[in-house]
Amino acid sequence: MADRIFYCFLILILVLLFTGCESLVTRFEDVQDGVLYEAEQMTTAPVSVDTLIVMTWNIRFAAGRMDWFGDCCGDRVVLTHGEVITGLERITDFIKTVNPDILFLEEVDVESKRTDYVDQMQWLLDHTYFNYGAYASMWQSQVVPSDGIGRINTGNAILSRWKINEAERIQLALRTDQDALTRYFYLRRNLLKTRIALPGHDNFYAFVIHAEAFSTDDTKQKHVTRCVEELQKINAQNGIFILGGDFNLLPPGSDSTDFCDEDGCVDEHFHGPKDNPKHKEGSNYNPEITWLQPMYDNYNPAVQLLDYQSNQGRYFTHTTNHPDGAWNRKLDYLFTSKSTPFITGSAITHQEATIESDHCPVSARWEVPQ
Repeated sequence: MADRIFYCFLILILVLLFTGCESLVTRFEDVQDGVLYEAEQMTTAPVSVDTLIVMTWNIRFAAGRMDWFGDCCGDRVVLTHGEVITGLERITDFIKTVNPDILFLEEVDVESKRTDYVDQMQWLLDHTYFNYGAYASMWQSQVVPSDGIGRINTGNAILSRWKINEAERIQLALRTDQDALTRYFYLRRNLLKTRIALPGHDNFYAFVIHAEAFSTDDTKQKHVTRCVEELQKINAQNGIFILGGDFNLLPPGSDSTDFCDEDGCVDEHFHGPKDNPKHKEGSNYNPEITWLQPMYDNYNPAVQLLDYQSNQGRYFTHTTNHPDGAWNRKLDYLFTSKSTPFITGSAITHQEATIESDHCPVSARWEVPQ
């Protein structure tokens, strides 16, 4: 371990020598503006609307079910340009079959070596009917000096038919279970808040979140707490909202809560008396199984908790088993306020989307308050 730390510090010193005093990693304010996008060619958006179709999807930076080094025991680190475009085409093709009015996205690359520096935000806008987008980076670094990652900028996004008037990036808590060097180069998760010009309403907000995935401390719980706090502010202002995202948490009452063996690589073993660690990072949800409860207590989910608990497999949205593993847990959600619920029975977990990502989309219909 000491040798590894020394080697990483040596790399850091060499990189600093070549880049001068400019920080390698972007450090964000607690609250700051998100990045706004527009499509090159606008489409006509409805001037009145009774219902919305909304969808959330972790698109895995268009890598599909590829065996990636970071999350599924693979060794790929960089995609070719052709692979990136093919992945994006599959994503847009599926989006058009659902035809959402507002789309919540996680793991969107805008300037990353691993995806040939394709600005996926602009590409998605220019190849769909969406007119406006907002983006908030969760990992922005000139260079990540490990595993060949290099330059990276990836984050959360919201795409909309209607103009996004405001976008705010809200910083979420950092992990406390990492050494200082790892933490310096690590992800900085966020909650992206937008105000959208929904016809007939000037107080409609859309949020997207991608909570921590691999922490072994209480970081995920802090992310849920901050999310609840921000949504409560909207309720206090008599605003209306929809939130989509990947919470990296299971619903309370889940039958399976430990996926260490399913997620483990060939050379990994967990749960044994001499195993250290006992659990694979990001695979043991036992200590966290109640952490999403405040979202269900305070807000209305697209998939009701009792419906999930009675038929859990129907609502699974994620798998780490590539390239053809079956969905085995639910991590992706849509929520709205208690006063503006989703249309009963309208939620769809699109498990037929098996090649586009390691997450499948979740969509629902929402009746616009009149």
